[in-house]
Amino acid sequence: MHTEINIFDKPIERIRKTCQLMGLGADFDRKLPELENHLEGLVAEGETSDERLTVSGLSFVRQACGAA
Repeated sequence: MHTEINIFDKPIERIRKTCQLMGLGADFDRKLPELENHLEGLVAEGETSDERLTVSGLSFVRQACGAA
């Protein structure tokens, strides 16, 4: 049996929920491909912590959307 584990699932879901709470749901959807690239870069550099990926990803989305 083959099981695929995606390291991005939990951070992306947390970021999605936070963006929705902040009123940035539409911005999140637009920035999702760029967010995935950002997270992939962090993992390529050795980052594996869900929490750190979440915080970095949320900061990335907020900065990309111009939110304070």
